[in-house]
Amino acid sequence: MEEIFKFKTIKGKSEGLYKEKGSKFIAIAHPVKSEDEFKDVYAAVKKEYHNARHHCYAYRVNPEEEEVRSNDDGEPSGTAGKPILNQLYSHELYNICVIVVRYFGGTKLGVSGLINAYKQATIDAISHANVKTEHLKRFVSVSFKYPLMNEVMRVIKEENLKIRDQKFELDCLINLEIKKNIFDKVFLRFENIRGIAISELKNS
Repeated sequence: MEEIFKFKTIKGKSEGLYKEKGSKFIAIAHPVKSEDEFKDVYAAVKKEYHNARHHCYAYRVNPEEEEVRSNDDGEPSGTAGKPILNQLYSHELYNICVIVVRYFGGTKLGVSGLINAYKQATIDAISHANVKTEHLKRFVSVSFKYPLMNEVMRVIKEENLKIRDQKFELDCLINLEIKKNIFDKVFLRFENIRGIAISELKNS
């Protein structure tokens, strides 16, 4: 499997709409990074659209250890959650959920009609979304004595690293965010400076 260094996601919430034979399908696309975040979004959508017949969904999170889930919420098996999820695959999106709420119009659409309706509503929501590319990150802590400050800052400037936290005293500490694609090179540069201790931190 090819190693992932960056991925596509959406910047914020967007909505889509599809109507068929009186039924109305409202799709809400929302950025989420975990199942817990999704649960909060889903609860809010169910509260807002509490009188809808169905609240079907799919989400895809964590590009490096992909987690996906879909749910038909009472629609015939495979007619709602899967078509929504397939659009997340088609558009190569991660860290996103799409919830499609259906207001029943009194006429059954059949299996193919439902699949198309949930698909089209999802496509419409994604088409209105602001898609962006994000780089996967690694986080490190660099500790050193004050006289090494210039050497440390030179690496930070040359590699365009983001400082997340810092403490400059006799014993200095800097927490850094590093793009995954340059992580090994940057880590080695710091290791090669005598007197520096560098350790990787868990994502936060």
